[in-house]
Amino acid sequence: MVQEKGKYTVITGASSGIGYETAKAFAGRGKNLVIVARRKDNLEMLKKEILEERPDVDVVIRSTDLSVSENVYQLYEGLRDYEIETWVNNAGFGNYGSVADQDLGKIGAMLHLNIEALTILSSLFVHDYKDVDGTQLINVSSCGGYTIVPTAVTYCAAKFYVSTFTEGLAWELKETGAKMKAKVLAPAATKTEFGMVANNVSEYDYDKSFGTYHTGKQMAGFLLELYDSEKVVGLVDRESFSFRLADPLFPYAGNSSHNQQHM
Repeated sequence: MVQEKGKYTVITGASSGIGYETAKAFAGRGKNLVIVARRKDNLEMLKKEILEERPDVDVVIRSTDLSVSENVYQLYEGLRDYEIETWVNNAGFGNYGSVADQDLGKIGAMLHLNIEALTILSSLFVHDYKDVDGTQLINVSSCGGYTIVPTAVTYCAAKFYVSTFTEGLAWELKETGAKMKAKVLAPAATKTEFGMVANNVSEYDYDKSFGTYHTGKQMAGFLLELYDSEKVVGLVDRESFSFRLADPLFPYAGNSSHNQQHM
């Protein structure tokens, strides 16, 4: 049975940073939310903040660790009663360090979260909602999903996956006449908890490390620009920090005579 409240926007990684601000931005437009993250306290705080501003929206909390595959399926199954309009896969973390010396435990968890969870949730959402008017899937990649950054090779490779997967999905949806839109957001340095987690430190100074960066709130604004547009990619330029909307950027062999023929 679908809830009476109407449609919902799901945001993963909503306990801080871009996800936190994106939840507030969608709520500002009167959208009901399902906010997902590990830290329940942060989600409760976010819900309280939102309802103070927008008591008319419904905010549903789901506290779970999406680096565990089983939890990913459980999250989706647990939302069957809600009609979902937009799904934002924002949960993810990074890692700085050489490939030779990277902590494989951390890398394994990063790949499960940044790649596997995103793929499962995207696939399930597309399967169920691709022919529903007004639906959107927004996957958060990185400008490191379009450029290889020194000391972040594995992280960039994971984000290249997110970028190519989402661009390819956008092509697939378009070519099959589906109503859903798939889009990819590619931030550059953003002042969130990312720096601490990526560097395994308890404090991180963005002014010292980057000098130039966006806030989570600015990135949420860019995400809504992408949401409102007909473009597939929302990309921050790593050098100038300007934001632009673009068509898919990776080469696509849609018209190649060497593609596998449908049997």
